[in-house]
Amino acid sequence: MNKELIYQYFSDDDFLRISSKIKELEKTTSGEICVSIKEKKSFWKKNKSLRSLAEAEFIRLGIKKTKEHTGVLVFILLKERQFYVLADSGINEKAPEKTWDAIKEEMQGFFQKGEFCKGVVHGLDHIGKILSEHFPIRPDDVNELSNKVVFN
Repeated sequence: MNKELIYQYFSDDDFLRISSKIKELEKTTSGEICVSIKEKKSFWKKNKSLRSLAEAEFIRLGIKKTKEHTGVLVFILLKERQFYVLADSGINEKAPEKTWDAIKEEMQGFFQKGEFCKGVVHGLDHIGKILSEHFPIRPDDVNELSNKVVFN
């Protein structure tokens, strides 16, 4: 992975800020939030859609295996300047697809201004509100997935 490309968009402090935001939000919900950043599409996957790449990452990270299917992935492809917000079936039963489109549009506004960390954190705030509204934290809740930003 070309770390130079990543650091054109994010700093180490940004990654810490994003991870801390995920940890903070997950204190209010039984849902799980993941952020995955990929440098570019691999040669073997260059003809795959952004959604299918996000779905593959969703499975690879184990988000699909969460107990109540309440995981959300923010998947970012840096070189292609694309990103996707993908929610699991448990969430989509309660929040319509247009919910994620609205979050993506707001994030895009920050990205267009070069405010990548602010865009991700803003999107995470909205995702967290939706999750805590529909899937509030329970006393027996367990953090099923890492809160760290994933690079691959």
